[in-house]
Amino acid sequence: MSTWKQRIAIGADHAGFDYKELLKKHLHHFELKDFGTYSTDSVDYPDFSHPVAAAVENGEYDLGILLCGSANGVAITANKHQGIRAALCWTEEIAELARQHNNANVLCIPARFVTPETAIKIADKFLNTGFDGGRHQNRVDKISC
Repeated sequence: MSTWKQRIAIGADHAGFDYKELLKKHLHHFELKDFGTYSTDSVDYPDFSHPVAAAVENGEYDLGILLCGSANGVAITANKHQGIRAALCWTEEIAELARQHNNANVLCIPARFVTPETAIKIADKFLNTGFDGGRHQNRVDKISC
C-alpha cells in the first residue's frame, strides 16, 4: 500500500485568511505548504498567488488552493503562469467540472461569497476529482499561448 500523500500549496490574502486556516485543519491528511498570508492584516493578493502558482507550475506541489474576497484577483494572477489552470469555484459542481473537463490545477475560492462549510465541500470535491481526459484533453492542450 502506498504512503504517497498529495502535495497541496495553499495561500490567501487577508480576506481569505480565516478560510485558509480552516482548510488547513480540514486537509491535515494532505502534505500542505502554507504560502501565507499569516494574519488578517491587509496585504496584496499577488504576493501569495504567484508563489502558490509557481510551486504547482514547477511540480513541487500537485495542486494549489488560493483564497481572497472574490477569488478573481488570485485567479487572474495565478493564470499568468503558463502551466496553471486556475478555476474560480463557488459550488461543488463547478469545482468538479473544473477538474474533470479543464484539468484545473489551482482552486480559487471566493471567501466573501461562500460559507465555511461550502468552502470545505468545494475543496474536497476539487481535490478528490480527476481529469476525464479524452475529448477534454484536446481542449486543454489548446489553452497555453
